[in-house]
Amino acid sequence: QVQLVESGGGLVQPGGSLRLSCATSGFTFSNYAMSWYRQVPGKERELVASISSAGGTTTYPTSVKGRFTCSRDNAKNTVYLQMNNLVPEDTAVYYCNTRIRGVIYWGRGTQVTVSS
Repeated sequence: QVQLVESGGGLVQPGGSLRLSCATSGFTFSNYAMSWYRQVPGKERELVASISSAGGTTTYPTSVKGRFTCSRDNAKNTVYLQMNNLVPEDTAVYYCNTRIRGVIYWGRGTQVTVSS
């Protein structure tokens, strides 16, 4: 079955960096776009990055553009989110996501906390 497993979260000081990974299995990874979302308790999930199936196209909201970079390794069935210059407002649980034949799949998430 489809599995998405995020890793790489943790506690980081403001201005620091983290690299999240999302390892996938159960589907032909190279055929599907992937996305990263984040969620703070009491708020809706927010899209923070999307990447096309071949990795040639990425999109970001204004809130993270220039600080976050999404990439993928189709040989490793893994998508990444490099986060630089982190600020406390980036604190959230980060999830990877894909949609396969109309069904949306989520990982369990990884906690990112930005605090001094």
